[in-house]
Amino acid sequence: MAPPVITITRQYASGGSEVARLVAAALRWDVIDNEFVDEVARRAGLPPDAVAQREERAAGLLERLARTLAAGSPEMFIATAGAPRVEPDEAAIVQLTERVIAEAAAHGRIVLVGRGAQAVLAQRPDAMHVYVVAGKPWRMQLAVERLGVNPAEGAKVVDETDRRRDQYVRTYYGRHRQDAVNYDMVVNTEKLGIDGAAALVVAEARRRSWG
Repeated sequence: MAPPVITITRQYASGGSEVARLVAAALRWDVIDNEFVDEVARRAGLPPDAVAQREERAAGLLERLARTLAAGSPEMFIATAGAPRVEPDEAAIVQLTERVIAEAAAHGRIVLVGRGAQAVLAQRPDAMHVYVVAGKPWRMQLAVERLGVNPAEGAKVVDETDRRRDQYVRTYYGRHRQDAVNYDMVVNTEKLGIDGAAALVVAEARRRSWG
């Protein structure tokens, strides 16, 4: 049986990343969020031997992922001698992201945030998919207070970010991110609070004997 994973899909500024961190802390799991994927991409741009040297010092999941990715497809990230490094295009990032998700899922006991993880792992039996939502005015307020969004642009930023995330999942996986039937659980952080939403996810994981 595959080790369990939890995916967190979230409306922008719904507190989904905080929910993920609280769930992971309670279960003593790891979290993979956008920053993690970006860091793997950055490290995968190193020559494989440089990543391997880092691996010897810190044999964590991130280092192992970076080594695997850099060794597996150096042409995606590593410039030929003397040529400047070219940033990978979106299709390459999608490919990278899917490999990060697959590696992390194989490792298990991971909370995966965003990046279409719920679509990539849709058929995985030991995955719990959670959708974090909240009312738009509440999210606009959180975007301004916690994420530093200009108050005059709050509504636009919320709508545009959600639209981009919806389009990403629809384009690459043919799924509608906001369709509730794609998830084991939908939690409303405006109604439950971020702590309360996380507690529900943890309770379900423990009901499944995952932590």
